[in-house]
Amino acid sequence: MASQFGTLFRIATFGESHGGAVGVVVDGCPPRLAISRDEIQFDLDRRRPGQSRLTTPRQEDDQVEILSGVFEGRTLGTSIGLVVRNKDARPSSYEDFKDVFRPSHADYTTEAKYGIRNWQGGGRASARETIGRVAAAAIARKILKEAAGIEVLGWVQSVHDIEADVDRDRVTLEQVEAQDTRCPDAAAATAMEEAIDAARERGDSLGGTVECVARGVPAGLGEPVFEKLEADFAQGLMSLPAAKGFEVGSGFAGTRMTGLEHNDPFVPGEGGRPRTTSNYSGGIQGGISNGERIDLRVAFKPTATIRSAQNTVNRAGEAVVLEARGRHDPCVLPRAVPMVEAMVCLTLCDHWLRQRAVDVLPR
Repeated sequence: MASQFGTLFRIATFGESHGGAVGVVVDGCPPRLAISRDEIQFDLDRRRPGQSRLTTPRQEDDQVEILSGVFEGRTLGTSIGLVVRNKDARPSSYEDFKDVFRPSHADYTTEAKYGIRNWQGGGRASARETIGRVAAAAIARKILKEAAGIEVLGWVQSVHDIEADVDRDRVTLEQVEAQDTRCPDAAAATAMEEAIDAARERGDSLGGTVECVARGVPAGLGEPVFEKLEADFAQGLMSLPAAKGFEVGSGFAGTRMTGLEHNDPFVPGEGGRPRTTSNYSGGIQGGISNGERIDLRVAFKPTATIRSAQNTVNRAGEAVVLEARGRHDPCVLPRAVPMVEAMVCLTLCDHWLRQRAVDVLPR
């Protein structure tokens, strides 16, 4: 099973949703980076369950432990081990489902691949696996900020058919975190909350999109062929649970424009660096960052576990009716925001370090 991501800044996550713990091993972090447990915990608190009525009521504090790689508040350059113990796992809640394949889950496909699965929750397919990614990304975020002045920020852009109006240049973390939905548009956030509440009451769920920007990214990150920056973003972001689509810049909307409309004209910028007057490219051209703001969007499907009765089959191939129980998010979007930010931070940090290895001779 592939549980690794990255080339120079590499992570390997481990653990199941109802096992003893989940976590991550980080390799390739430069030495002497000042990092505290609280900095890592901040992003984990944004990802954890039980934050509001909009999320699963599972009560997990998700307190991170630093096992290795950090000494006296600074990284050693060696492997960093981070672990979060599962405290509120209730595997017995899934007893009735162990021989039943839940619709749109990974139950059947996992069993088809491995011939065995952990039926206590989603196992490795659970969103709980992303704890390791978010913890590792807190380190990547600190590297990006301290060494390159890069800021990564995501928010809920839409839930079902409700779309937010957000200024990508000016939106702040404080505005995002002010709403339980993590939508910085207050009016849209209120409508989203009402829609999520209504879906939960009728035993249903909703999907939507998370938008993410990276500001201050220098030109030159990414590769021109197989490891294009947007391709590595897509690999990381589409590996998130429930992710079903990815766009950069204009995305699919660009297909409804002409070339003249879509092209980003260059103009002289500060210090002689070219700037663009528009950003339909989303900050990436030819697989390489061009120094403009990177704009990304990820589509998430409605949560697969719902209270309403659904038709399915069991291991014996018999038709059965499933009425799910347990603790689940009626909408994954609010908790998906730090997950999206995590994969963007991990990808950017890896490519920033890789560019440092490329650009070593005087120009």
